[in-house]
Amino acid sequence: MERTEALAHRVSGAEFSYFDLQAYVGTTKHMGGLETTKELVELCHVGQDTYVLDVGCGVGATACYLAQQHGCRVVGVDLRQVMVDRSNERAKREGVEDRVEFRAADAQNLPFDEALFDVVLCESVATFIRDRQRVASECARVTRPGGYVGFNEEVWVKTPPPAELVAFVRRTWEIEADVPAPDDWRGFLEAAGLQDLVVRAYPFDARRESSQVRRYRFSDMAGMLLRSLALGFRNPAFRKYMDERRHVPRNLFEYLGYGVFVGRK
Repeated sequence: MERTEALAHRVSGAEFSYFDLQAYVGTTKHMGGLETTKELVELCHVGQDTYVLDVGCGVGATACYLAQQHGCRVVGVDLRQVMVDRSNERAKREGVEDRVEFRAADAQNLPFDEALFDVVLCESVATFIRDRQRVASECARVTRPGGYVGFNEEVWVKTPPPAELVAFVRRTWEIEADVPAPDDWRGFLEAAGLQDLVVRAYPFDARRESSQVRRYRFSDMAGMLLRSLALGFRNPAFRKYMDERRHVPRNLFEYLGYGVFVGRK
């Protein structure tokens, strides 16, 4: 509760981050929606006996979904403790706390032994980290031989993107380095020692994006909406933050999409 109150105080101030807002509202955004998560899970052969690590678990939506739908054990890690708290709350609401656990950890320095997990998943996390190679290598390190590493990350599907789009994306989503292209991700996985690679890039698709809402219950969606409205009502800085990001360049999604990248160790 104290951490949630501290977060509320921070986002009520003059400055806050994209991830602070996600944690406060209680949502995690992955391009491609739930349909792309399902695709990633299928490619990584997740089943009832699979031990999964969810790197950058956010509010725990994917981890709880896996425990519910596949009956597997899942460990979720996130850099922000408040996201871990949100994830634990979700696991309790969903009745899967016996199959999932969450802890704070850095994707670039995972606190696990080598070859521990059957599958390691990472969705819309490595995009925001400068050293994507280190993230891919860490995910591979903690995966057992024969296991799978799977990413769902933003990419430029058309290159080169105009400089103004690059600047908009980095500023809007607070991305530390330029968004990679699909071939860059192929290189990250190969350098991490993975094989049998699957590299699929997709343009923005409103239908697939709409499947995002199926990650959440109605009560979750209502809570997100109420927290967003309350913050917008009382905080001029939040209104300014949102207004600056409301005008998306018309040609952005000609260039920006996402990809599914999977390799076997």
